[in-house]
Amino acid sequence: MRITIKDIAERAGVSKTTVSFAFNDPDKISKETCARVMAIAAELGYVPDPVARTLTTKSIGSIGLLLPQPMHEALCNPYLTELLQGIGAACLERDFSLLIVPPLRGRLVDAARRALVDALLAIGVGPDHSIVDLFRKRHIPLVTIDGNHGTEISNVGIDDEAAAYGLMRHVLAGGHRRIAVVELETETYNEPGERSSLARDRRIAGFARALAESGLHMDSPGILTYTAACSMAGGREAAERVLAPRQGGDRVTAVVAMADIVAFGFYQHCAAHGLSIPSDLSIVAFDGVEMSALVRPGLTTVRQPGFKKGYEAGRVLLSMLNGGAPERIVLPWELVIRQSFAALPAAGKRD
Repeated sequence: MRITIKDIAERAGVSKTTVSFAFNDPDKISKETCARVMAIAAELGYVPDPVARTLTTKSIGSIGLLLPQPMHEALCNPYLTELLQGIGAACLERDFSLLIVPPLRGRLVDAARRALVDALLAIGVGPDHSIVDLFRKRHIPLVTIDGNHGTEISNVGIDDEAAAYGLMRHVLAGGHRRIAVVELETETYNEPGERSSLARDRRIAGFARALAESGLHMDSPGILTYTAACSMAGGREAAERVLAPRQGGDRVTAVVAMADIVAFGFYQHCAAHGLSIPSDLSIVAFDGVEMSALVRPGLTTVRQPGFKKGYEAGRVLLSMLNGGAPERIVLPWELVIRQSFAALPAAGKRD
């Protein structure tokens, strides 16, 4: 027979409300009464019903993270792992759990609609996306990571445009003029008619600004743009296309990848085909994950604070649950120069 709070109340000589307080709001009763109730509950083998608890407290005790990819793909990215670690640390401080919410039937808005959480985090969502409208209707807080800085929505991110500008300026200063820009595939949550990524668009704008200062643009003959899945396999597949022999054209001398994990795919391709980094090909990227310092040669990359970004996003979201105001946080980034990049010989350098 299943033990109920009524059984505990009768054994402890208290009301069912007191038992409920012991589990859900112990500050409302004395420490002695709470200890006695909990001891009797343990003796009887009582296990609280989470659904009943939710109905009583009007709180689920969990926040969710909307993934831009299916879970088995997203969790292969070490940058996302850093975000999760930061979010998890914020949840631990406030006794909340974290629910990972991947797309449902290829649509993130459907997953968001069904998510049984008190609040949600979303990566890269703009102010006009249907997810934002959904959360206004659900009346629960939403915080974006790498979303739109200029709205009333809470957002945590870096200045992607400035970071991309700095990265491309470094490549151009090394004399490179045959450059492959490897951008990321559109995230699952972008619906038809909204096929864009805020972080990607800002980075392209930064690349374009740096190129313009050198008399180039994204459509210049030596500047090639490719798209890759945000995975190591995506990087390998992109490398096959980028480094394939082409008639009447010289191979690119530098690759600018929008994610470290994509750059690692290029490393694998180069190793398998006898290409030396950076002698045959310079590679730079974004994220600055721990592995970027461990691969050989070390990867030149824009380091963004993944753990800090996740922690701040979780902190702001949990603060909003307690009535806190929306916050817009721009974190610092750093260009970490390592051995994967080399300047071309002096004769080939310009500006």
